[in-house]
Amino acid sequence: MPDSTPPGPPPGPRDPGDAWAVGPDGTKAWGLFGAAGLLVDDGAGRVLLQHRVEWSHHGGTWGIPGGARHQGEDAVTGALRESAEEAGVPHDGVDLRHTALLDLGFWTYTTVVGRASRPFEPVIADRESLALSWIPVDEVDALPLHPGFGASWPALREAIATTPHIVVDAANVVGSVPDGWWKDRAGAAARLLSSVAALAEGGVPADLLELPFARWWPRWTVVLEGEARGAAGAGAADGADDGAGAGVGVGAGSGAGSGSGSGVVEVVRAPGSGDDAIVDAARGAVERGDAPVVVVTADRELRARVEAFGAVVRGPSWLRDQF
Repeated sequence: MPDSTPPGPPPGPRDPGDAWAVGPDGTKAWGLFGAAGLLVDDGAGRVLLQHRVEWSHHGGTWGIPGGARHQGEDAVTGALRESAEEAGVPHDGVDLRHTALLDLGFWTYTTVVGRASRPFEPVIADRESLALSWIPVDEVDALPLHPGFGASWPALREAIATTPHIVVDAANVVGSVPDGWWKDRAGAAARLLSSVAALAEGGVPADLLELPFARWWPRWTVVLEGEARGAAGAGAADGADDGAGAGVGVGAGSGAGSGSGSGVVEVVRAPGSGDDAIVDAARGAVERGDAPVVVVTADRELRARVEAFGAVVRGPSWLRDQF
């Protein structure tokens, strides 16, 4: 189990969440509304770990910054807040990747996994750390690990480089529902972009991608063609095509995190064949090492083309059911 001992008295008023949760058998865990922590890697094979002070539960061991969630606070927000308070992790410096959930019935601990979107150095910001260090992944097992983190580390390590990528055939998805889209193709594409951007911000269930853990934040690419190229993206400037099919970012809002995998959708405005642009986007993702690479389309010819180099295909309803 992750940390179940409260920190020292905070300098200000306590949140109602800073209290014990008690199970039916009398087991106690710190965090009335559960707890959460952040495991962040720097994209160069290192993860940020916290060397815990001796007076804490399992003092002297290494784990991740985290703590009790506040009342009404979701796990991602709680993990980012705690990591900022304990380790100086910048709120806008983490791209979300996935979450792992430990559920004891009366109490939950959520490990939020992210990647640094820009370099930063951790800062000891409270009394709970002896040290904060970027540790090479290959050296983590040699450390005296907090038992809870040590138990979860093998599975977390296995998935640390996993980057799912979803490529959306916008014309096919929009055309799958007879809602009058043909009267305003750009408007219909803009609504699709807004829905996809919301998924990019909030993540998708792990089972949708046939991946472990609870929730994932995949990379997203939406390909627009023809009249739909004029669609404006939610929260982003309307990027005009420059003749080369350039992508533009579409943000869903100012929620937790930023960058790929945390609310940003790459929009490709295909200057020619939309199918060719989809194939190029999917092939590029596969060659980069993203996996799984999922192409959302019902087009049989396109399916055969992308499956030939390792992408998988799902129909429009697979995506629409998440809206």
